[in-house]
Amino acid sequence: MKTSISSYSFNKYLTDTKCSYLGICDMAKEMGFDGIEFIDLYSEKWGKTGDEFQMAREIHKHCKEIGLDIVSYTVSSKDFLVDPQKELERLKTRVDIAKELGVPVMRHDITFDLKKEPLYTYREAIEETYKFVDELSSYAKSKGIKTCTENHGFEFGSAKIVEEMIKRVNNENFGALVDIGNFMCVDDNPVTAVSRLAKYAFHVHVKDFLFKSGEGLKPGGYWITTTGGNYLRGTIIGHGNVPVKTCINALKKAGYNGYVSLEYEGREENIQAIKDGLEYLKKVIEIAD
Repeated sequence: MKTSISSYSFNKYLTDTKCSYLGICDMAKEMGFDGIEFIDLYSEKWGKTGDEFQMAREIHKHCKEIGLDIVSYTVSSKDFLVDPQKELERLKTRVDIAKELGVPVMRHDITFDLKKEPLYTYREAIEETYKFVDELSSYAKSKGIKTCTENHGFEFGSAKIVEEMIKRVNNENFGALVDIGNFMCVDDNPVTAVSRLAKYAFHVHVKDFLFKSGEGLKPGGYWITTTGGNYLRGTIIGHGNVPVKTCINALKKAGYNGYVSLEYEGREENIQAIKDGLEYLKKVIEIAD
């Protein structure tokens, strides 16, 4: 396995310093990451004027020059349930951007929260969207890119539902982005969930959460409530309650040997938190069975 970092992990640093995308690529390389992934492309984080295609081309050129792989493009989907044909066409354009970035994998959501779409159960949502997801993946395949969806949000966050979606689409070019931390958002056991999805994994996110039981009061500041009524807050990898080593073991056992991408969304000092998380992650990868 190799390590990468999500551009999302630098959000606070980007906001505080006005550093550009090219700047965080340099930082990622200096820190010792093998690759980087991007979550959308925003002009204010690029430091120049231009469209997403121009950004993608320049980022690709710069990363090639410094020897840093761009491993994934993660797209914030609007919602396939609102207007599936419109969303399909929008995401095809994102595939074209992913091609300019030179990535092998693009992630998109299906729907973020079925509570906003009360007419649908998750199975109805799968039936409503799978043909569009299949068409998107086939389009991406023609560009040399795999597509995947993540255990992300509070409805498509469980391993069971993601697996059902993958099986319904039934396209070898469509798989899973396995986020070992996000399973806690829906009170899934991370090790069991990772073991279930590992065989479908095209890419992996590693994040960590502090956990508090819902039997107590919700703490103030940056804590989220899980579907089961417990509380989570992002923290440095290795500092929280996500069983990172056991999850990496499960991925290795299933034969996954791709990139694992660090995601940091805690309150600690941004850059030191990333460095500490990378040190821990490298040790885990080295000793994992």
